[in-house]
Amino acid sequence: MARPRKCRRIWQMPAITYFKPGGIPMRGLEEIILNCEELEAIRLKDLEGLSQEEAAKKMNISQPTFHRILTSGRKKIADALFNGKAIQIKGGTFVVGPHRYRGGRI
Repeated sequence: MARPRKCRRIWQMPAITYFKPGGIPMRGLEEIILNCEELEAIRLKDLEGLSQEEAAKKMNISQPTFHRILTSGRKKIADALFNGKAIQIKGGTFVVGPHRYRGGRI
């Protein structure tokens, strides 16, 4: 039996939750779901420039878990950009709140 998934911490819910290529009607688009924690991992690593260790602490997860989330999110975004797919941001296992590292095990 798999271990229950630990809640990841994100800073805030995204204000914009949908992106699509211009000039293509919605009915003709395939859609990719980007989880909120994947977006948060990309924000922390690529936008804020944090190391994977620092970003993992902010999300209250281990560094290997952070790496898996980051890789998954980047792959989805690359697929959408290169193959003309829409991106919807929703779902995931997370809590919303300020980033505080509480010490102890991650």
